[in-house]
Amino acid sequence: MKNFEILAPVGAKEQLYAAVRCGANAVYLGAGDFNARRNAENFDNETLKQAIDYCHLRGVKVYVTLNTIIFDKEIADLYDCVKTIAKSGADAVIIQDFAVLKAVKDICPEMPIHASTQMAVHNVSGAEFLEKLGFSRIVLARELSHAEIKIIREKVSAELEVFVHGAHCMSASGNCYLSAMLGERSGNRGLCAQGCRLNWQNTHGREYALSLKDMSYLDSINELQKIGVESFKIEGRMKRPEYVAAAVTSLRKAMNGEFYDKNTLRSVFSRSGFTDGYLKGERNVSMFGFRNKEDVTSAQPILKDLETLYKNDIRPNKADMHLALKRDLPSTLTISCSSHSVTVNGEIPQEPRTAPLSYEIAFRNLSKLGDTSLYLDSLTFENEDSLTLPASAINALRRNGAELLEKKICMVNYTVNDVAPQLPSEITYESPLNGKRELRVRLESFSQYSEIFNKADMLILKIDDIIKHKEEIELLPVKICAELPALIYPESEEKHLSQLKEIKKTGIVRGSTGNIGGIALLKKAGFHICGNHGLNITNSIALEQYKNFGIDDVTLSFELTEKAIKNMTAPIKSGAYIYGHLPLMLMRACPQKNENGCEKCNGKTELTDRKGITFPVICHNKIYSVLHNSVPLYIGDKNLPHISFVTLYFTKETKKECESIFNSYLQNKTIEGKKTNGLFYRELL
Repeated sequence: MKNFEILAPVGAKEQLYAAVRCGANAVYLGAGDFNARRNAENFDNETLKQAIDYCHLRGVKVYVTLNTIIFDKEIADLYDCVKTIAKSGADAVIIQDFAVLKAVKDICPEMPIHASTQMAVHNVSGAEFLEKLGFSRIVLARELSHAEIKIIREKVSAELEVFVHGAHCMSASGNCYLSAMLGERSGNRGLCAQGCRLNWQNTHGREYALSLKDMSYLDSINELQKIGVESFKIEGRMKRPEYVAAAVTSLRKAMNGEFYDKNTLRSVFSRSGFTDGYLKGERNVSMFGFRNKEDVTSAQPILKDLETLYKNDIRPNKADMHLALKRDLPSTLTISCSSHSVTVNGEIPQEPRTAPLSYEIAFRNLSKLGDTSLYLDSLTFENEDSLTLPASAINALRRNGAELLEKKICMVNYTVNDVAPQLPSEITYESPLNGKRELRVRLESFSQYSEIFNKADMLILKIDDIIKHKEEIELLPVKICAELPALIYPESEEKHLSQLKEIKKTGIVRGSTGNIGGIALLKKAGFHICGNHGLNITNSIALEQYKNFGIDDVTLSFELTEKAIKNMTAPIKSGAYIYGHLPLMLMRACPQKNENGCEKCNGKTELTDRKGITFPVICHNKIYSVLHNSVPLYIGDKNLPHISFVTLYFTKETKKECESIFNSYLQNKTIEGKKTNGLFYRELL
């Protein structure tokens, strides 16, 4: 029978105890600053080893999160962190950045690697791509339905991990820049400020339009088991231990087909209740909710009861002991547990003053295993010479034997290479032509096209627009690049692959994508690949990795500063956005859709934040929508070091506005109206 894993969140020691003692099969936790919950207490070098040993002694696996984007200045610290994790014996690392993949393979190639949900794997192509790179497990995007998970399961042999309880991000993971752009606290750096939980209003007046209820899929656990999901993940490394205890206990009961108390789960933490809208494919207004006063106060009465679930430690390891007393020889105690066995020597036994050591007294003293993970199951006692041994000597044998056995159980079997990181030495940087770098123009719609854009070096158009306006586009003198949708779900992969093949027949051979699934599709169609901002590339090693994947050039993350870009060594052509209402969120649950669905919506709307500032929202074929920044980025008049190309990223602009901005750049002028430098001069925390 297949073993299914309950994977629990751990932010500190108390949550660890709650998870393990309530029946988790595995835990995930952060070490250092390279994890997506940097505000949790997390674990340092010493406490990490203690936590892993505690879990391993109780048959629980430990996965360490290294799921943030990395900057060049942090690469040396990253390598040190990976060495510490490997030496501590972690069962796997969970990663987002391909620089971490390189570090793990350099230092400890035996250690399993899991793809974080931050990698936004939401289709078969992305899962297959990572599987070929050696990822042993893929944490799927939270936005997937049961049917979509099933499709991926049927095509991929790597283990699949699915979130089944806890907070829902409004944005597709890894694609949220709201916190970074508005407050320098990046979700991709583990410091999300949860701006989505504030009061955003849509044009219908509905409040908290970016706040989703917490997910709870416990009623569907058996269905997910049937389709072959291996690991069932609980979100919540920032939550209190009582939450962990309640969630693990409830999930265990749901797996076993037993009754679990939904009211307890809701009371300990929820946002106006729970939702399973994504799993069931019912993405509507009922998915939205916020944490009200009742949600906050309902937890207090049940906390004491929940604490009792994890108050006492567990001793799962059955120990068989053999105590031998022989004249003039040290006493010996052999302890066996599963496949492990140790023997320790003690004091030389003595002639008894009254009676020899009895089996009952020996058993009583040896069974006092205190804070260990062991319990005495059986004892064989050899004392043919009728000798005795003082209680202090028996206790010393027990302590020394138990300590040695637990050390043996916790022994790390990895080979850890003491290697230093090597940044790429090759630099591909094309000098500006006539004082201008290669210029690219990206259009949201072909209706924005103007003949003036023929002066650009590349025009980036959506694949749907290229298909729709194929005859016109074939006549354009400018180089065309086909942009894939940011989110491609399993049911539409074949459609987009067919579109790419059709487009290629027109002579267009370049494609743009910000997702690993998109990379895989473009490779299948035989396209040259231009990686965009969605790949979240922030370091030189990741650039080198993408070069190895067959990428021709990349647009760097707009979470990079001027200084960081300047210090990077780019082994492939790299570029930057110099204009645009930058995307802040990719959303599968529409913040605008009301009880009447998509009626009276032209695909363009806006949200208003608590300060009265409006942010544009653009819908993409009713599949997903994008929240854009209220103020456009403009750094076209700035010095851009070590950049091979720049992109004007048009979204909500009219054709006339696009022309004006294009001309401003060509004339080295600034643009009219409000604008921002983005994070070009503001370093993330």
